[in-house]
Amino acid sequence: MTPALPPAEIRALARLLDELDYYQLLEIAPEAGTSEVKRSYYTLQRRFHPDANRGLDQETRSCLETIARRIAEAYAVLRDPRRRKAYDGQRDGEEAALRIPLVAAEAKTQRENIEETLGRTPNGKRFFALARADIDKGDLDAALRNLKMALTFEPANGFFKQKLTEVQDAQREADDRKRAESR
Repeated sequence: MTPALPPAEIRALARLLDELDYYQLLEIAPEAGTSEVKRSYYTLQRRFHPDANRGLDQETRSCLETIARRIAEAYAVLRDPRRRKAYDGQRDGEEAALRIPLVAAEAKTQRENIEETLGRTPNGKRFFALARADIDKGDLDAALRNLKMALTFEPANGFFKQKLTEVQDAQREADDRKRAESR
């Protein structure tokens, strides 16, 4: 196993990451084959993985995590022929980019936003859908019950909490109007 770099060099490499393209990062030539990409990736991951360097201070381990993530990103792009071709085109283009955004990262963010809005668990989704239907019908009491049920299945869902607060406020306003009209 290749020994790890001294902590000062690890921190310096972490600062230089944005200046290195994927080939430089993996220490391979642009015409390297898939097997060479894979070999380089595994060698570098062993060298820079934070768990393989447990004895280092927290700041250096944080730098190692950043380096390891970037190495994994480079490997994910260069091992796939389509991604590699797109990366090479982007790298050689007018706006020479050293990194290429991965569609998976964007898709994950979108999926998390949808899950936060519609719910993550089957019961959370079901009760939230019922609450939305109740809100559309104007049945705020039923909407409150269903939102509270949805929150029992997903207590950390910020969107559900926000909707509950909105419906509670609307319910209070409706109750205040009824009391004012009955006087």
